[in-house]
Amino acid sequence: TYPSIKNLLIDEILPGKHITLRFHPTIMAGQGEAVLEVLEATRQERKKGFVLVVEGAIPTAENGMYGIIGEMDGAPVTMLSWFERLSRDALAIVALGTCATYGGIPAARPNPTGCKSVSHVLRDLSIPTPFIQIPGCPPHPDWFVGTVASILLNGLPKASDLDELARPKAFFSQTIHENCPRRAYYDERKFAKKFGDPGCLYELGCRGPVTHADCPLRLWNGRTNWCVGSGSTCIGCTCEGFLDAVSPLYVKLEEAQFPKEV
Repeated sequence: TYPSIKNLLIDEILPGKHITLRFHPTIMAGQGEAVLEVLEATRQERKKGFVLVVEGAIPTAENGMYGIIGEMDGAPVTMLSWFERLSRDALAIVALGTCATYGGIPAARPNPTGCKSVSHVLRDLSIPTPFIQIPGCPPHPDWFVGTVASILLNGLPKASDLDELARPKAFFSQTIHENCPRRAYYDERKFAKKFGDPGCLYELGCRGPVTHADCPLRLWNGRTNWCVGSGSTCIGCTCEGFLDAVSPLYVKLEEAQFPKEV
């Protein structure tokens, strides 16, 4: 898939524009207190000059102790505490993935760790930093790279560039159902009775009619395939409130839940 992680971190993402990745626990070489010091240096030296990208829901129960990102002076450092510190000084926040945007599976009932979305925690803490939401479990790489490239090229998106859930309209303006290659089956009321059958997957619980994303057009894994293309239903992973809001999976939606344009 292009661009690769190496391309993004080393090459110009746009002419004259580079990404400087200051912290990522998976791909950075550093560890321990030294990398937390990098976070603090970024906050102090680049106030309102950096974009904070958050992956994962934020555990808030027990003062955030269910989400530890490291230690400083022998004391645990929580994701919640650092999110609060960094988010106040960020130019903007990108909530990347359904867990960050809506809480996702960690915030599903009974949610013993008190996981919350980025927007929920911002609201709780009265932090006014603007945010962009890129849901998906997982989010498509193009959605993230395209959003970052747009920020580098044009600055922060205008309100008209985002939908009511702060998602980029470039990627989330249409439902899966609108562009699904099985849509003609739905219009003809030809429904699959079991997985593997030809026909629309609506009666097998497809969430495509209420899910906004461009998966049928963009495809995944180097434009190889996507969920419905592989014979599965859409499970609605970009829907607000996923997982609880679309559960139980593989149970038929009521057509009353369809957007008006369907």
